[in-house]
Amino acid sequence: MLWPYHSLPVYRDTYKLVLAVFELSKDFPKDYKYTLGQDMKRDALQLVRSIYRANKSSQKKEHLECFLDEFELLKLEIRLCVDLKILSFKKQAELTLLMDSIGKQVTGWRNASQ
Repeated sequence: MLWPYHSLPVYRDTYKLVLAVFELSKDFPKDYKYTLGQDMKRDALQLVRSIYRANKSSQKKEHLECFLDEFELLKLEIRLCVDLKILSFKKQAELTLLMDSIGKQVTGWRNASQ
């Protein structure tokens, strides 16, 4: 049976991450709000799209690989925010916990889909 994508735990966690990214980017300095902030929001939304597509597709692995690629980019962008002192270490730690959970769920799903 195909579960509605919005009831998947990985979708709910990823959606929390999207909300966090949108909240964070509101407070970015002007120099970064429309560059790094926009890129982060776009990349976070792409994660949700990949979950939706993986859930409806018979070729889940392809979409989950895409998710993991975009996920790495978002991790890099968050690290860049810390290095640029836009994001605190505390906030990074909170995001890292959520992202670790998401990464494990998607990796498990990808491995089960092989």
